[in-house]
Formats: sequence, C-alpha cells, structure tokens
Amino acid sequence: MDAVGLKNIAVSLVLALFVGWAWRVLNWVWVRPRKMEKYLRKQGLRGNSYRFLYGDSKENSEMLRNALSKPINLSDDAVARASPFIHHTVDKYGKNSFMWFGPAPRLLITDPELIKEVMTKNCIFKKLKQNPIVRMFSHGLASIDGDQWAQHKKLLTPAFHLHKLKLMLPVMYISCTELVRRWEEKVEKNGWCELDIAPYLHTLTSDVISRTAFGSSYKEGSRVFEIQRQQIELVMKSLQSVYIPGWRFLPTKNNRRMKELNKMIQSSLENIIGKKTKAMQAGESNSDDLLGVLLESISDEQLQNGSRNVGMSLDDVIGECKLFYFAGQETTSNTLVWTIILLAVHPNWQSHAREEVLQVLGNHGKPDFDNLNHLKIVTMILHEVLRLYPPAHTLNRKVHEDTTLGGLKLPAGAEVTLPLLLLHYDQNIWGEDAKEFNPERFAQGVSKATKSNQAAYFPFGWGPRLCLGQNFAMLEAKLALATILQHFSFELSASYTHAPATLITLQPQHGAKLIVHKL
Repeated sequence: MDAVGLKNIAVSLVLALFVGWAWRVLNWVWVRPRKMEKYLRKQGLRGNSYRFLYGDSKENSEMLRNALSKPINLSDDAVARASPFIHHTVDKYGKNSFMWFGPAPRLLITDPELIKEVMTKNCIFKKLKQNPIVRMFSHGLASIDGDQWAQHKKLLTPAFHLHKLKLMLPVMYISCTELVRRWEEKVEKNGWCELDIAPYLHTLTSDVISRTAFGSSYKEGSRVFEIQRQQIELVMKSLQSVYIPGWRFLPTKNNRRMKELNKMIQSSLENIIGKKTKAMQAGESNSDDLLGVLLESISDEQLQNGSRNVGMSLDDVIGECKLFYFAGQETTSNTLVWTIILLAVHPNWQSHAREEVLQVLGNHGKPDFDNLNHLKIVTMILHEVLRLYPPAHTLNRKVHEDTTLGGLKLPAGAEVTLPLLLLHYDQNIWGEDAKEFNPERFAQGVSKATKSNQAAYFPFGWGPRLCLGQNFAMLEAKLALATILQHFSFELSASYTHAPATLITLQPQHGAKLIVHKL
C-alpha cells in the first residue's frame, strides 16, 4: 500500500474517532436527556423542560444565592431557605416531580416507604460518583460502593462496637471539660457573657475526633484537621459554581491552594499512620483509638487470608481518616449548635433537660456510659433537633439497573433525590406542628414519633448504609450537652440571626450568638 493509501486510512480513522466522540458528547448533552424527559413525562412526572447542558443548575444557584442573602424568622420553614430549589419544584409541580442537574434528571422521591426502599436496595440504587473536588477532603465508606464498600465496612465496624465506645468516653470527657474551662474564663468577670458558640463547639468536636481517632497523636491529628478545614472552605467556593469536568486541573489560585493543602494532609496522615503501625508492631501502643482498631482489623484480615494484598491500601486508610474528621466533627458540632440554639429559644425544655441531667449526674458528676443512657429527655431533644436540622438535607442515588419503584419504571442511569429535610417538615407525616420544636413527639421512641408510625426519620440514613458512626455521634452529643447543662444556662442574644444554610452540612450561616450564664 502506498503512502497516499496509508494517509487516507489514517484520516478515516481519525474522522471515525472524532465522529464517535462527537456522538457521545451530543448524546450526553442532548439526545439522552430529551429521551429521558419524554420517558418520565409519560409516567405522569412533571418538571422544567430540559435546558441545554445546564439543566436547572443556573436557576438552582440563583435561588440559593437569593435564599442566603436574607435571614428568616425562627418560626419560618427552614426548607425554603436551606433547599430552595427543591421547595420551589414541589410547590410548582407537586411531589411527583423531577429536576435537572446538568444533563441528568433527578426524580424527587417523597414517599417514606419508597425512600426506605431506595436506601435498602443499595445494590440497585448506588451512590453518585463523587465530585473529584469533594473527594479531596471526604473519601471513604460514605462515598464508595460495591465490594470495596463491603470490605471497608467490615474492617471499620469493630471501631464502633459498644465496648470500644465505652473506652473512648473518658477521652471525650476531657475535651468537654476543656470547653467548660474556656467558657468559665469568658463569664468569670460578670457571671455571663455574649458568645458565638459555634466556633467553640467546632473546636470541641474537632478535639474529640482527634483524640478518639489518633490517640497519643491527637495533636498532630488536630493540625491535619485544621488544614482540612481550610481546604473545605476553598472547596465550598468551587462548588458554588457549575461543575465543569476537568476544571480542577487548571492552575487557578484556588485549585493550586487546594492541591497544596491536600499534599500537606496526605503527608501528615502518612506520618501518623506509619508511627502508629510501628508502635503497634512493637507492642508500644494499644488499639483503643479509631485508627488503631482499623489497623488491627486490616492486620487480622491479612493474616486470615495469608496475603498483604487484602484489606485496605494506605490511600484507603488515609481516605477513612479524612472521613473520620468530616463526618465525626462537622455533623456533630452542627447538631450541638442547633440544639443549644433551640434550647435557648425554648427555656422550658432547657430547664427540663437540666433537671434530668442534675438528677442523673449531679451538679459536677462525671458522666459514664450507663448514666448517659438514662437521659431520656436529652435523647428526645437531640432526636427533635436532628429532625428539624439534619446534617444532610438530601441524599442522592443513581439507578444501577432497570427497576421499578412505587409503580414508576426507572431505567439504568436515572438518578433519584431523597429530600430528607422536606420529609422532616411534612405536616401530613408529623402533624400540624411539624415546623415547631416539640421533643415530646419522640417520648415513645423514633418509631412512634409520626402520625401513623411511618418510617420518615432518616438523619443517619437507613438500611445497609446506615451511618456507622451513629452511636458515636449520639454518645458524644449527649455527653457534651449534659456537661454544658451542668455548668451553664443560655439565652439568645439580640444580635442572633436565624439563617439555616446548606454549606455542605446544614448549619447556621451567621454563627450562633448567645448570652451564656454561669450556674
């Protein structure tokens, strides 16, 4: 074959590759979304018409910016501010509706039983592919699927066994007494002071997770988590714009700084893990902390299989350490902030909770595991706070194979959104007082809290993917709240601004300014 013939073949191959690539792009941004929209509308679902590439992203971002620009009253519905586009979509199209996230439609699933089914069938309804930017600070059990998820869960579960949590309680208490000391210094002169309690509670839960995750290396862990907090702030800036594949590789100032911080975190965690491994091998360290238990689980797994290629890689362990912080610190601290805000607004419940704490623990009694389990009113209060201000306002899943859900036919590749916050405020489920703070609804436990005993309370998820750290978080929250109630009373400051906002987790946008009194 002559040179001209070879050239023609090369040109044909390049042209075929280009045509194939162009078709895939066209199918992704136009053909498939239009077919999906037609398919969904035939089943009675309603939503905005598909708009090229962006879908509802621009409208969603604009509504969120508008919502964040002004506070609300304490009696207002938090859904409209924290999940404005979901609130708007349901208001306009009803509960059988869908939204567009770029070229992908997401069905809103609002029936509690169907939500439970989605979360139970985790082999069909899988986690969405994690945004690579978010992966920098939170990559672990909560964001993986399949065999890898099953393996990680098996290795992590021992860290959250009841007997391990009991061993961690004294370490948690050290962090709580440190918070009390700081607040006592603030109120020492007048017996009271105005405080933004949010930073203090973030420090408290950061200290708790540092101590419980890394044991004697907790100071190094605290430094890692401080760097990670800086990283999260930068990631939030990136997430506020429309996601463009590949944008993270551009050498922007924000991207360069995120990568720099990520390298610092990786290096520090490698050092902590390396030191812990050597100390355990030499018999110089126990496995009572989360990292120690995980490393011990991995070692046992490798011994049982006779191979060092099973278990988790170093990168996997680093990813779980990052998740320890994000899940353990961010969610618990915000729950505590909202709890103290609501108890400041409702002094009668604050008094009830304090009376119970003093009765069970005394004025300065050191809480133990059994005592904390007897704090029924405190537990009711925490459940009600998690109903009104759950850490995650939505959960999203992708359909792995063609399936049916409540009469709907869902093709593989379809996405669903589970609007937990919307569900937690539904008057048809919770009654006419759904927007009100009423811990009494949990007096007979979670299963009896709704009007017709529906399974409609999902702050920690459901089914196989139920949050592994649920008991850890509740134990820490009970301990911290009980310790604070022993020493202080609190009321809202006149400068407090009520502004629940979804900034990765649901949190008060402008902090939590309270008047704190020493008892």
